[in-house]
Amino acid sequence: MYSERNVSHSLLKLPVSVLVKSTAIPSDPIKDLNIDLNKPIVYALPFRSDIDLLTLQASALNAGLPDPLSTIELNNQLLNRFVYISSRPTILKDDKHIPSASIALFSELLRLHREDPTLDVQVIPATVLWGRKPGKEEQNKPYLQALNGLQKTKAVLFSGRDCMVRFSPCVSLRYMADSHGSDTTIAHKLARVARIHFSRQKMAASGPNLPDRERLFSRLLASQAIQKAIQDEARGSNISIEKAYNEAHSMLDEIASDFSYSLVKKGDRFLGWLWNKLYQGLNINNASAVRRLAQDGHEIVYVPCHRSHMDYLLLSYVLFQEGMVPPHIAAGINLNFFPAGPIFRRGGAFFIRRSFKGNKLYSTVFREYLAELFTKGYSVEYFSEGGRSRTGRLLQAKTGMLAMTIQAMLRGLNRPVTLVPVYIGYEHVMEVSTYAKELRGKRKEKENAGQVIKTLRKLRDFGQGYVNFGEPIPLNQYLNEHTPGWTQDINPVEAPRPQWITPVVNQLATKMMTHINDAAAANALTLCATALLASSQRALTRDTLIAQVDVYLSLLRNVPYSATCTVPSQSAAELVRHAEALNKFVVESDALGDIISLDRHQSVLMTYYRNNIIHLFALPALIAQLVVRHQRIEIQAVTETLHLLYPFLKKELFLHYQSEELDGVISSIIGEFSQQNMITVDGDRVLLNQQNIQPLMLLAQTITETLQRYAIVLNQLISEPEMDKSDLEQKSQAMAQRLGRLHGINAPEFFDKGVFAFMLSTLKEEGYLIQEGGCDTEKAHQLAEQLSALLPTDVKLTIQESISAGS
Repeated sequence: MYSERNVSHSLLKLPVSVLVKSTAIPSDPIKDLNIDLNKPIVYALPFRSDIDLLTLQASALNAGLPDPLSTIELNNQLLNRFVYISSRPTILKDDKHIPSASIALFSELLRLHREDPTLDVQVIPATVLWGRKPGKEEQNKPYLQALNGLQKTKAVLFSGRDCMVRFSPCVSLRYMADSHGSDTTIAHKLARVARIHFSRQKMAASGPNLPDRERLFSRLLASQAIQKAIQDEARGSNISIEKAYNEAHSMLDEIASDFSYSLVKKGDRFLGWLWNKLYQGLNINNASAVRRLAQDGHEIVYVPCHRSHMDYLLLSYVLFQEGMVPPHIAAGINLNFFPAGPIFRRGGAFFIRRSFKGNKLYSTVFREYLAELFTKGYSVEYFSEGGRSRTGRLLQAKTGMLAMTIQAMLRGLNRPVTLVPVYIGYEHVMEVSTYAKELRGKRKEKENAGQVIKTLRKLRDFGQGYVNFGEPIPLNQYLNEHTPGWTQDINPVEAPRPQWITPVVNQLATKMMTHINDAAAANALTLCATALLASSQRALTRDTLIAQVDVYLSLLRNVPYSATCTVPSQSAAELVRHAEALNKFVVESDALGDIISLDRHQSVLMTYYRNNIIHLFALPALIAQLVVRHQRIEIQAVTETLHLLYPFLKKELFLHYQSEELDGVISSIIGEFSQQNMITVDGDRVLLNQQNIQPLMLLAQTITETLQRYAIVLNQLISEPEMDKSDLEQKSQAMAQRLGRLHGINAPEFFDKGVFAFMLSTLKEEGYLIQEGGCDTEKAHQLAEQLSALLPTDVKLTIQESISAGS
C-alpha cells in the first residue's frame, strides 16, 4: 500500500519542504502527552492527503516521534503507521466516506489486540491546520473541512507559513479493545468519534465563527432584557424610546470588540520580535491542561494576576503560540485611547467602565454582551484584581465580573464553564518605578500615546518572563458542590441575581486568587531579592547570597508548595550570576571577595519582586522566626503558634493549606531544616544550630515585617477596644509609617491600607472583633503575647511609645 504512494510522496517532498513551515502543538508532544516510545504508535489524520502526511512527517521527526511513512511490524505483520478518517474530496464531488483501508487497518489492529493481551498500540490523532482564520457567523459549515486538490494547493501557497500540526493525547487501543470489544463495528465507531475529535481541534485552534458587528448589535438590542432596560431608561430619564435605543447602541459600540484574525496574525509576528528584544526567554507551564479544556469544549475564562500592561499582550501571544484562540479581554476604558484602543479592540479587547453603579442601562447592555460571548463559545479574559498590583502581592479580587460570569451561566449555557487562573511573572516589570512613586503619593498618570512611546524607547533586556497556568476551577462542578439547587434559578430571558450568588462569588474569588498564587514562578531575581532584603544592610557576600538562594531552592524542591508552582532548574550560583547580569545590584570587591548589595532606590523596587513569591516562604519563615527567637522550642509550641497565626497569613497571602493540613506541612518543613543542618531535632524539641545560624536568620527575617504589622493592630485594638474599624485602620497605618521611618523599613506594602483591611477582616472572621462593637480582649491578649515574643525589643518599644503618644 505504501509503495504505491512512494512516487507521489517523492514528487511532493521538495515543494512541501520549501513552501511549508509548520508549528507543532505542543512543541514537545512526547513529554506533554505522555507518549511511550516503547509502545507501537499509529497516527490518525482527519482526511486523505499526501501533503498533510508529509507535513506531519516533518513535525513528528523533529519531535523525536516515529516516521509516519515508515511501516510498523506487529506479530510478524507489516502495517501502515497512519490512517485517514475521511476520504479526500475532488473538485467534482465531496467524498466524506471512511476509507476502506482505514477500517481494515483499525479492524486488524483490534484483532491483534484480541489475540495478544500484551499488545497496546497508541493512536495519536494529528491535525494539520492551514491557517487558523475563523469563519463568518453566516457560514453554516463544519469547523474542519477537507480540501480538494485545488484548495489544498491554494492553502499551501498562501498559508504554508501559517501551518500548525496539532498532536492530541494518545488513544490506547488496548483500552478500547478491553472496554468496547474488537469487531468491525468498533472500528467504524472509532472513526466516527475521531471525526468529532478533529472538528473540536479546529474549534479550539480557530474559535467560533465571527459575527458582523452591526448584526450582533441588532440582535442584542432586540433581546428582551435590553428592550426592557431601554424602556426603563426612557421612562426614568424622560426621553424618547429612540434616544434611549441610540444610547444603548452607543454603549455597545464603546464596549464590543472587533476581532481581526489578520491583525492577530501580524501582531503575533510583532510580539515575537518584541519578546525576543525584551526577554531572554518566556517560560510557559501547564498549557496542556488548558488545551485539554478547549479540546473538550469548555467555555474558558482566563483570570490572570495583573502585574503590568504587558500582561494583555503576553497572555494572548502565549495562547496563540500554544495553538489556542486569543481570548476576548475585558480592558479598562482608560486603555481606549488612540492608537492603542482600536488596535486592542481588533485584538479582542472589549472595554469596561470602572463603575456601573446607578446606570442600569449600561449594566444590562454589558451583561448581555458578556452572555453573548459565553453563548457563542468565545474564551474570555479578565483581571479580577481590578488594576495592576503596585506592591507585587495579589490584591483582593473585585467580584463584579465573576458575578456576571455566573449570571451568564444562569442564562442556561449548554457548555461547561471553567476558570483558568494564570500567574504572570517577570524578572523586570517596566512600571515598577512608577508604582513606587504612586505608593509614595504621586498621582497616577493617565494612560496616553505619549506613555506608549516613552515605554517603547526604554526597551531592553528584561531577563525572563513566566506564564504559569494554574489548576482550573470548573464552575458547574463548584456550583453543584456549594449551591446544589442553582440550576433552578436558570432564566434564559433575564439573568437573575439570587441571594446565594454573593457569598458563593466571594468564596470563589478567594479560591481563584489562591490558585493563582499556587502557580507562582520563583526565579533568579525574586530569590536574590528575598535574600538581600532579609539582610539588615541589604548586602551579602557573594558566597552568602549563593548559600541563601540554595536554602530557598532546597525548600521549594524538597517541600513543594504546590503542584503548579515552578522552581528554577539551575544551581544557586548560576541564578545569582543571572540576576547580577540584570544590573540591579551594586557589586563591590575587596581583599576577601565580592559583596552584592542594593542601593536605597533599588531596595524599594526589590520589595516588589520579593512580594511576588513571599507566600512561598511564609510558613518556613515563621517556623524559622520561632526557632531563632526561642533557640530551643517544643514542636507542640511551634504547631500551636502556627495554628494561631495561620488564618491571618492565609487571608493576606492567599495560602492554600487547610488547617487540618498544617501539622503535616510543619513536620515537613522542620525535617527539611534538619536536613539542611540549620536545626537539631531532639525528641519533641527543636534546637537552633549555632554553627549554621545565618541562613535561618535570613529566612526568618522574611516574615518579620508582617508580624510587626500584626502586632501594631493587636496592640492598638487592646489599647482602645471600642475603636471602630475605620479609625483602627487609619491609626494602624499611621503607626506603621512611623515604625517604618524609625526602623528603616522601606517596603511600600508595610503601611498599605489594603493590607490592614485584610487583617481587620480576618480579626472579625476569627472572633477577635465582636459584632456589637469592641473586641474579645482575652483572645486579643493571647495573640498579642505570641507576637510580642517574636519581635525585637526596639520594635516592641516603638509600638508601645506610639500607642501611648496617640492615646
